[in-house]
Amino acid sequence: MKTRSLMLVLIAALLTVGAGEKEQSVIWELDNLEEIGGHKVKVVGEPKVIDTPYGKAIEFDGIDDGIFLDVHPLAGMTEFTVEVVFQPYKDGVVEQRFFHMQEYGTSERVMFETRLTEEDDLWYLDTFMQTGGKNNTMLAIGDKHEIGPWYHAAIVVDGETFKHYVNGQMELGKEVPFVPQKPGETSFGVRLNKIWWYKGAIRKARFTPRAMSPSEFLTAED
Repeated sequence: MKTRSLMLVLIAALLTVGAGEKEQSVIWELDNLEEIGGHKVKVVGEPKVIDTPYGKAIEFDGIDDGIFLDVHPLAGMTEFTVEVVFQPYKDGVVEQRFFHMQEYGTSERVMFETRLTEEDDLWYLDTFMQTGGKNNTMLAIGDKHEIGPWYHAAIVVDGETFKHYVNGQMELGKEVPFVPQKPGETSFGVRLNKIWWYKGAIRKARFTPRAMSPSEFLTAED
């Protein structure tokens, strides 16, 4: 009886560990131009590694700086949370695609974008996801932010809904049935096809294979 009980405890422990491993987050620190998250970096232009009060980051000039990785970090996930810590600069183009993940050979993708207001030096978040061949855009024009500070942004997809957050506050959300994406590639500082360059810095990104609550997010200072 004791042996059977011990076996049940061990099995339960293994199942718990396995579940934890499946939900484990992956963090990419953008602190160099050679390798990020174990993946080789392809550099376009002359992005720079800079020091910030919170650690190193990569700075993009908004003209021709970008980095590319031959991996889609969300591939295979049925739900996910993707976070990014970034600092937009003034005087960039109005529309900037600063974080782009996409399948090979299709247009299925997930993107973070900024929109700069020309009259008052503010910005707002635009997130985009194509899934199942359908485009889904969330343009948070009613939630403008000051240019200058560091920010945290997140996209949360639970398989049925698509939401985005800035500094832990949900700005927009909609019902979107999600189709898991296949292997692909990633860019920072520009769209994968090298248009809509980003002027600013990016410090880190985190990928979690479940829908997280805001209390679990990174912060702009992490």
